[in-house]
Amino acid sequence: MHTHEYERIRGVLADAEEPLTAREILALLEETEGIDSPHRVATVLGRWAKRGEVDVIAGQPYRYELNT
Repeated sequence: MHTHEYERIRGVLADAEEPLTAREILALLEETEGIDSPHRVATVLGRWAKRGEVDVIAGQPYRYELNT
């Protein structure tokens, strides 16, 4: 797992007041090195959702929030 990528994305979600789409998360990342597309954001979050740390809200598009 790419913990460094997740930690950067997690920081964006931690600051968010509502669930965000992968595209919104990508736009809010200060440095996007290694995370170059909404698909990459969704892939990283999907892996962490399986661990129970992220909630995926089904819809068009999917939205993500930390499982707190």
